[in-house]
Amino acid sequence: MQQNLLETPIEYLKGVGPQRGDLLRKELNIHRYGDLINLYPNRYIDRTRYYKINELQNSNSEVQVVGKIINIKTVEQKKGKRLVATFVDDTGQMELVWFQGHKWIRESLKINVVYVIFGKTTSFNGVFNMAHPEMELLEEHKASLRSAMQPVYPSTEKLSNKGISNKVINKIMQQLFMETQALFTETLPGYLLEELKLIPKNAALFNIHFPKNQDFLAKAQFRLKFEELFFIQLQLITKNLIRKHKIKGHPFENVGDYFTNFYNNHLPFDLTNAQKKVLKEIRNDLGSNAQMNRLLQGDVGSGKTIVGLMSMLLALDNGFQACLMAPTEILASQHFNGITELAKDLNLNIKLLTGSTKTADRKIIHEELENGSLHIIIGTHALLEDKVKFKNLGLAIIDEQHRFGVEQRSKLWKKNEVPPHVLVMTATPIPRTLAMSLYGDLDVSVIDELPPGRKPITTVHRYDNNRLKVWKFIRDEIAKGRQIYIVYPLIQESEKMDYKDLMDGFNGITRDFPLPQYSVSIVHGQMKPAEKDAEMKRFSEGKTNIMVATTVIEVGVNVPNASVMIIESAERFGLSQLHQLRGRVGRGAEQSYCILMTGHKLSNDTKTRIETMCSTNDGFEIAEVDLKLRGPGDIMGTQQSGVLNLQIADLVKDREILQLARHCAIKLLKDDASMEKPEHQTLRRVFIELGKKQNIWNYIS
Repeated sequence: MQQNLLETPIEYLKGVGPQRGDLLRKELNIHRYGDLINLYPNRYIDRTRYYKINELQNSNSEVQVVGKIINIKTVEQKKGKRLVATFVDDTGQMELVWFQGHKWIRESLKINVVYVIFGKTTSFNGVFNMAHPEMELLEEHKASLRSAMQPVYPSTEKLSNKGISNKVINKIMQQLFMETQALFTETLPGYLLEELKLIPKNAALFNIHFPKNQDFLAKAQFRLKFEELFFIQLQLITKNLIRKHKIKGHPFENVGDYFTNFYNNHLPFDLTNAQKKVLKEIRNDLGSNAQMNRLLQGDVGSGKTIVGLMSMLLALDNGFQACLMAPTEILASQHFNGITELAKDLNLNIKLLTGSTKTADRKIIHEELENGSLHIIIGTHALLEDKVKFKNLGLAIIDEQHRFGVEQRSKLWKKNEVPPHVLVMTATPIPRTLAMSLYGDLDVSVIDELPPGRKPITTVHRYDNNRLKVWKFIRDEIAKGRQIYIVYPLIQESEKMDYKDLMDGFNGITRDFPLPQYSVSIVHGQMKPAEKDAEMKRFSEGKTNIMVATTVIEVGVNVPNASVMIIESAERFGLSQLHQLRGRVGRGAEQSYCILMTGHKLSNDTKTRIETMCSTNDGFEIAEVDLKLRGPGDIMGTQQSGVLNLQIADLVKDREILQLARHCAIKLLKDDASMEKPEHQTLRRVFIELGKKQNIWNYIS
């Protein structure tokens, strides 16, 4: 249909006007006709059935009844009045009740005329009543576009208060279909509709708003979900192709002394097959003329750091500098220590730059970066400051990138004429569906095996009343020379209570594990960084047996001798957090344990989380369960949740449709990358239109 009609401002639709238009804009982001068409219902009420009054049940479900009003009265009650109408059919009578809007309702009600009423019924003293029913004259009910499956649209409190009820939205939606005559342009090529047996766009939009039955609705949903995911995948894959053609990278043609010397003489252990495979993928990227943009996923302890270092050595072999950026000082220091240790025989200049680097040291770092004598810089956001200039940055590695905003990352790119190659590392396994949609324009590598000699961690669930047994187990482990973590939750909203729990716990532990036989460390957010570091250091040097902490230690403490992780109030942690915490043990060759302590009252979701933790150590499996429990928005954190503002598809429930959409998009672009073929003309036009509106992809990497 002529596209311009869908661009009409919403207030011009009959029944809307300026005031309602303004509300729809503010509350539901509906500016034009096209936005209203895409306001899909949340759910549907099946109105295929009409009940008789003598069939009503006290089930609080929504029903519709046909009958007439025979009288109306006002009844005084403690607070104000209520309006009551007696409603009858040929099997009995019930009451309709209104608590507000009496005058207006009383004037509009007609006596002895047949109505169809709809609402929730409750029974009081053997008489059924329905409060604030939806009412329609039988004549109008028969004539309306209304289908048997009734849509329920998203709404807000403000809309309801201003009288824009579901019924009103339904009415303006009908008006819209009448004005546009439901002639919507087909957006997908004919061969795709045939191949996938998709219904046309017209039929899909009509049946998503006014489905005749469940079958029509299912077909409409499938078609619209596929289309939405298909265009997103087209955008992501095209973006990847364009970047490979347009954004030239520095080709790293040499595999020189740094890399070969390290590989042949200084590898602390043999690389796993997964590490070798990933290195090969990275080397291919770096050797091509395109800028590398790769996501490296690997569970805690899978050996991403060594892959990162070897990629940096390739940059040095080609005369470039490299940097690694981490979200916290603890993590940056840990990377610095790890990489310095690995590269100690390579005669490299490696420095650490964080917020607490002294001014004098900063000056030296800035000079060495500019004259090129500093090979590798590791740091936090401090690397993004304008003062930090590189002679020639060839590779930027970003750790746990979901903690960095868009602008921050683009600052790093701009430090060079030619953008550096980018390797994004994450220990938060991302479920495949999310990776396909959020990072669909990145090439993804996965390290999916642990280094040899690592034993899987044994995870068990214990209730609080088993504490004595758990304490005995700790004593036995300490007697074998091992160390223990005990972690308490710290949630912003209940910080004072949590802090009290932590301190009570700490006092209890120091009583049960007294000096001089035992020594206990404590780390929490209210300590000064220097105090924290001192306590961490005592623990990592083996001077204390037990580390009592809040989730400060979730990322970045590496104590191979710690073999037991006890998580207190485990029901208050999310799955990925539990998995990250568990990853703090199991770093040495000894058998390690994770004990989840909880109270007896557990919700179903909590039970699922705990069972998942006890049954698998696989981060990807855990991430899939987490995605089902929490949904995509939460997993990506607030700054990323807006990224998939999907109107109808759901990444968790529609995995298969997403995979199908990605497969079809790849196939189409392989055959016709610029969508120039005659059968792709409409597709190309829609694609370009969407590109203008949906800037949601632009910030990804």
